[in-house]
Amino acid sequence: MNRITNLFKEKKNNILSIYFTAGYPSLNDSIEIIKTLDECNVDLIEIGMPFSDPIADGPIIQNSSNIAINNGMNLNVLFDQLADIRKITEIPIILMGYVNPVYQFGYDKFIKKILDCHLDGLILPDLPFDDYKIQFKSIFDKKNLSFISLITPNTSEDRIKQIDNNSNGFIYMVSSSSITGKKSSFNKNQIQYFNRINSLSLKNPKIIGFGISDKESFEQACKYSNGAIIGSNFIKSLDKNDLSKSIRKYIRLIK
Repeated sequence: MNRITNLFKEKKNNILSIYFTAGYPSLNDSIEIIKTLDECNVDLIEIGMPFSDPIADGPIIQNSSNIAINNGMNLNVLFDQLADIRKITEIPIILMGYVNPVYQFGYDKFIKKILDCHLDGLILPDLPFDDYKIQFKSIFDKKNLSFISLITPNTSEDRIKQIDNNSNGFIYMVSSSSITGKKSSFNKNQIQYFNRINSLSLKNPKIIGFGISDKESFEQACKYSNGAIIGSNFIKSLDKNDLSKSIRKYIRLIK
């Protein structure tokens, strides 16, 4: 079992996953962010690999990606920064990004770097699940890595069950058919969607993402899943002049 699997074995509810963009606010901030999140006892960390055309991301994450790229962040820099990350934390770490930079970097080289850095999983929202099964599944299974797939209110039941049967770690439940950063309480249709997914008795845990921004929405999401992911609002809260303090303050507001 990898760290993600162990996490859900030991903790069933109220999983707090934090997303941030590598290289933002400043190029070399990633390690300090991870170290502080570890000290704040978050459960999961998702590191965004900045990309110039992030189709699923709202304006806050798009802006952080553009700044990170201008700061000089790329996959080579990121993997160099994460080379000794397990000296700092044992929290499960997932990379999240898009297929194009991974393709340019080279699939085999990319997976080797994930393993060398002792990371735990990968989210590529624009990689079709059938392509994952063809190109990645065998090596991910062999190396005990988790590929996290997204489902939305429009994902068919058959596709959800296929994803559940062919993946491990957790299923990323996108709360609505929208980009990240849209803030609102869950409406009746969203709650019906959450209940529908829970009625399927999937083998993988479920975490809700998109639109989780504060303690209230986090706790509401946890009523219908094993936990929730906060990204845009966390990134918005980062103060480059006092990074650690701003992170601690924000996590206290959630937990």
